[in-house]
Amino acid sequence: MSKHPGIQKKGIKFTLFMLFLPLMAIASNSVFEDITQKSGVNFNHFNGMTGKFYFPEMTGSGGALFDYDNDGDLDLYIVQGALLGKNDTLKDTLYKPQQPIGDKLYRNDYILNGKVQGNVSFTDVTEQSKLVVTDYGMGVAVGDYNNDGWRDLVVTNYGINRLLKNNGDGTFSDQSDALKQSQHRWGTSASFFDYNNDGWLDLYITNYVDYDVNNLKKCYARNSRLDYCGPAAFTPQADTLYLNNGDGSFSDVTFKTLSDYQAGPGLGVIADDFNNDGWLDLFVANDGAANQLWLNQQGKGFVDDALFSGTAFNLDGQAEASMGVDAADFDNDGDSDLFMTHLMGETNTLYKNDGTGLFTDVSQKMGLGLSSLPYTAFGTAWLDFDNDTFLDLVVLNGAVTSIESQLQAGEIYPLKQPNQLFKNISGRSFKELKGELVSSLNQSYVSRGAAVGDLDNDGDTDLIVFNNNGPVRILQNTYTQKPNWVGFSLNSKQFKRISYGAKIEVKLASGKSIWRRVRADGSYCSANDDRILVGLGNNTKINQVVIHQSSKKPHILNSFKLKQYNSITL
Repeated sequence: MSKHPGIQKKGIKFTLFMLFLPLMAIASNSVFEDITQKSGVNFNHFNGMTGKFYFPEMTGSGGALFDYDNDGDLDLYIVQGALLGKNDTLKDTLYKPQQPIGDKLYRNDYILNGKVQGNVSFTDVTEQSKLVVTDYGMGVAVGDYNNDGWRDLVVTNYGINRLLKNNGDGTFSDQSDALKQSQHRWGTSASFFDYNNDGWLDLYITNYVDYDVNNLKKCYARNSRLDYCGPAAFTPQADTLYLNNGDGSFSDVTFKTLSDYQAGPGLGVIADDFNNDGWLDLFVANDGAANQLWLNQQGKGFVDDALFSGTAFNLDGQAEASMGVDAADFDNDGDSDLFMTHLMGETNTLYKNDGTGLFTDVSQKMGLGLSSLPYTAFGTAWLDFDNDTFLDLVVLNGAVTSIESQLQAGEIYPLKQPNQLFKNISGRSFKELKGELVSSLNQSYVSRGAAVGDLDNDGDTDLIVFNNNGPVRILQNTYTQKPNWVGFSLNSKQFKRISYGAKIEVKLASGKSIWRRVRADGSYCSANDDRILVGLGNNTKINQVVIHQSSKKPHILNSFKLKQYNSITL
């Protein structure tokens, strides 16, 4: 995958990226520093609002952190909005776009021409990449669908979705016809994953509701003021499961493969092996309806196990307004747990996995309940911001109906809320961080998508916040780090791509293990760094690293280096 030279050792190709800076020795007043302006990113989301309260204008959008040019650092794709009504013009909009309307691709020049520059700096390469995407954008998924060693994109829209093939020369070509779309849908989050273990990445796209901006349905707040509608006012749209045919085309196998499928208003999706049987499952977060946990039947189909597993509803047996979702092992017990974001007045929900795919709602017990009640949350991500071995939580907030105090103050778009960061206390509870530590998160925007990754290869996790009708914010992790970490980029030799779904078990000298999964999906309408970053806390020695892959024997990795990313090809 990388252009950097590698060496052969014990049948495994190792490319040891020497792409990191010394860890900071001095504590920062904030976990994250906003480096948006000095990084060169100048992007404001445009939702096309005209005062007509079109439903899609307050739901988008997200973006992706991914290495499009295989130079070893993370680049940035940002999804943009557009005008919605067929008769709308820019003169009708309440906010004017600050740039020409269209999605943007920014190249990260932390590494430029093979050399580390020392600072995160982005260059707008949209035009030279031949990307011309001017749809009403929602989300983005990253995956190498044709196994040529270059990461491709799927951009979901209110309308036709886009499949953007990475040509490997800095340009992309539109291959959307391969998705054989037959009708107008409202795509939101998406995930590339290999459900039948044939080596080709399949694709799941969540669709929301059947909504026509040109046949406007009016909805009202409790005070009788015109406001945004919710999903209950419309018919849910069926999601789409695409089988990768291995020849550059896809087949819609939704109703053939998902047993007794019933459409839900889908906003979030993530692929993981929740019952540890060696086959990737799917979790779909539905807004105001029962969630779906599609258990993989050895590549032959899926069965919805959400009700039996305890993930369809919350602890009180109620469906919640599920928006964002992420899966990871927050308590280091070897299985993937689930976290979902919800509407103001509902608690965000943490589902603990017992290792067999049965879950318990532990939101209140773990301290994640009451703190979420005042907010409507969308984007979320598990990240170990202080590298203490336990995954913390970031939650991005922004209302969906007007906030009265902001209306009274004359705010044109009265949906702004601060974001949140929760520290994981050794897998036993979570504590919300406040004050100066999260000053960069306390600024109120209408936040939607979140993407996480290591922008400067220094061994800590940075954060991109995608704001609706506001600026994209680049938040660099500046917190004092524990001295030890290890990173991995896991590639398939046979299929020439990142090994989505594989899990890495880091066995510490203390006898404890840390588990991480190779993925890009999760959050809300966004895609993340597909490398694995493991913070080691005070641990100075790793006994062993074990790679677990579907339908393959575990592979023991005995040679790797700390404080850098080890590129491994199996």
